[in-house]
Amino acid sequence: MSSSPSSSPDPWSTPILHIDLDAFFASVEILDNPSLKGRPVCVGGSGERGVIASASYEARRFGVRSAMASSVARRLCSDLVILPGRFDRYEEYSSRFHEVLGDVTWRTEPLGLDEAFLDLSVAQRVLSNPLEAAASVRSRLRDELGLDSAVGVARNKLFAKLASKRAKPRFSAAGVSEGAGVLWVTPELESRWLDTLGVGELWGVGPATSRKLARLGVIHVRDLRHVDEDLLAGHLGSALSRTLSEFARGEDSRVVESSREAKSVGHEETFAVSVSDDATIEEALRRHAGVVARALRERHLLARRVTVIARDDELRTRSRSQTLNFGLDDEGALGEVACALGLSLERTLALRLLGIHVSQLEARAGSSIQLSFDVGSDPSAGSPAPEVSRRHQIDQAALRDAVDDIRRRFGASVLGRGSQLREGHLKVSAQRSDTPFGPAREEP
Repeated sequence: MSSSPSSSPDPWSTPILHIDLDAFFASVEILDNPSLKGRPVCVGGSGERGVIASASYEARRFGVRSAMASSVARRLCSDLVILPGRFDRYEEYSSRFHEVLGDVTWRTEPLGLDEAFLDLSVAQRVLSNPLEAAASVRSRLRDELGLDSAVGVARNKLFAKLASKRAKPRFSAAGVSEGAGVLWVTPELESRWLDTLGVGELWGVGPATSRKLARLGVIHVRDLRHVDEDLLAGHLGSALSRTLSEFARGEDSRVVESSREAKSVGHEETFAVSVSDDATIEEALRRHAGVVARALRERHLLARRVTVIARDDELRTRSRSQTLNFGLDDEGALGEVACALGLSLERTLALRLLGIHVSQLEARAGSSIQLSFDVGSDPSAGSPAPEVSRRHQIDQAALRDAVDDIRRRFGASVLGRGSQLREGHLKVSAQRSDTPFGPAREEP
């Protein structure tokens, strides 16, 4: 249900917008292939270990949703079209999406590729009111990008995000119907939500937190108002308990941050067939290291902490990390660290997933890389201690910059290492896996 301007004397009391593109990945695929329009379309891994990342509303009618196993999704919808995903294309549309938002206000906070918060209070002199601005940006996204979106208009982030979710299209077994598109959260609507919403709808409350709250008798948001914050902190930690207590009163102190720095960069792969031999594991880790290192260099970042994550056939996840006393962005150096960590992990079963994540990021400034280090300082871990000399790293930095420049100008696969040759062709790993949501289904 949308509200009209007459419901409140001053729309400028609600200057925060949350804009969310509808079924973004799937929508881009349908735009590029109009024959898919009206069909149940998903983006995800089509194999038995695949997962759904995005589902069109026609697919959602059958109960298909994101984060669902693809094997389950196919059982729910026999006509389901599962596409592997093309991040380059999604990033292209995302860039255009954020450019449109930047035309409205400079104070925008991206939340991934397909959603963002806007603070219109800094643009009052050039905008009529937030409701008209919301409708205008939604029209631009449809006209210029061909993408539908939902917009929540509220006085803070909490209510704006709740509103955008309710402004989206509705779906049922009978079909898909258009949503409100723009939903304005008036004081009356705020009060109603605080009295009726389930606690699981609050930001930061996932299934595990919901179960903890249920053990305290907290099922609805209104229940939170009667729980002592100290008691809540004993079960959830002080930071989350403080936030939830604030939310229960309808308050949200978070501001729209126009600049958000990346906290980590990573790359993972789910194998079609589980792997156990060291050579295959090392080859995969070096491939992931190349992807992560190039992503770091594109953003002019160095990483000080390296983490290797592995999941075995019993779905047990293990990880090992190393914090370095300098930052790195070299794929060879990162590969050495990752292999030392990965091969030292305890493995009793074959691995179905393997990945590298780097964190403690810092801006790259000239030749600030110091390159003498020791990994596996704990002898009991049994890991090797690779050392990379300062001179080697400096030489590699110059070479990397030259190669990166050539690839930017002429394409990723025009230049590479001899180890990247596959059957006479150069195979440079993309920024993400060719099958980012799990392996593709093998055709019979």
